[in-house]
Amino acid sequence: MSEAVAKPEVLQARVAAYKAILQEVLDARPSGMRQRLAEVLGKNRSFISQISNPAYAVPIPVQHVERIVEVCHFSPREKERFLTAYRKAHPRRLQILKDELQRTHTITLPDLGSDARNGQLDAIVTAFAEQVARLLRDT
Repeated sequence: MSEAVAKPEVLQARVAAYKAILQEVLDARPSGMRQRLAEVLGKNRSFISQISNPAYAVPIPVQHVERIVEVCHFSPREKERFLTAYRKAHPRRLQILKDELQRTHTITLPDLGSDARNGQLDAIVTAFAEQVARLLRDT
């Protein structure tokens, strides 16, 4: 059953499945991981609570999946379980992300004196680069 034709309750159960895996991973990490994840994604901590709680219907946006796996240091087994469950809930979303060719470019940024401020700067620069790339790709 595809994402487009899945019954709402089936889709919600599939979303809850991958969110439960994320919740397990976050619970196994040191305190502060949710805050760090929020900073890296440029979101509020409440957003992290919504995307990591199976009780909420809010799906994880595909553009955040790779960063979440990276920042939360998923083990290979955790990553495989999470991505398998994510693909089951959203069969086409990860393919869209993989279809976009990506490359890494490293820049040097100033140290702003705290992990929180450095995380904010990193999120701003990343978001800016993604938006500019999207603009250039679409024109």
